[in-house]
Amino acid sequence: MSNPVLAALQERRSIRKYTDREVTREEITAMLEAGRWAPSGKNNQPFRFIALRPNDPRIDGLADCTIYSHIVHNAALMIGVFLDKNCLYHELKDHQSAGGCIQNIMLAAHSLGLGSVWLGQMMNNAEQVLDVLSLDTDTYEFITFIAIGEPAQEGTSSRKPLEDIMLEQF
Repeated sequence: MSNPVLAALQERRSIRKYTDREVTREEITAMLEAGRWAPSGKNNQPFRFIALRPNDPRIDGLADCTIYSHIVHNAALMIGVFLDKNCLYHELKDHQSAGGCIQNIMLAAHSLGLGSVWLGQMMNNAEQVLDVLSLDTDTYEFITFIAIGEPAQEGTSSRKPLEDIMLEQF
């Protein structure tokens, strides 16, 4: 595909196994900048991030917050996405923008040759995640963690044909 954005959208896959290569500070900054530029209602920019490397003592606590602890322990980087409750404009719109923010981070990771996976299951233990990170539950809402690293596996995926998901044909 000649359009790099459309190609990245179709090529990106959820990657759950990583090599031991460290993610550089420049790569982390590029991914966080991509997340920062996600659209938000009234440009309120409610996203807040945390970036944790494997040597961070909180990694073990985060691994206890998910059935996918092996992914947390294997990732070269964990990016947490939160909403600042003091900056919310409209709850639904802000959650939708958080999804765009996460997608931007994952597309940026892909563009850097890194793999990522959205650990949405951690939402089941949102309060525990905030506790592990010592974040105030009155101020921050946990959205997700994204596990990131150099891929040690091939990603696979398929999609339904477009005509199967259209409510009406155009």
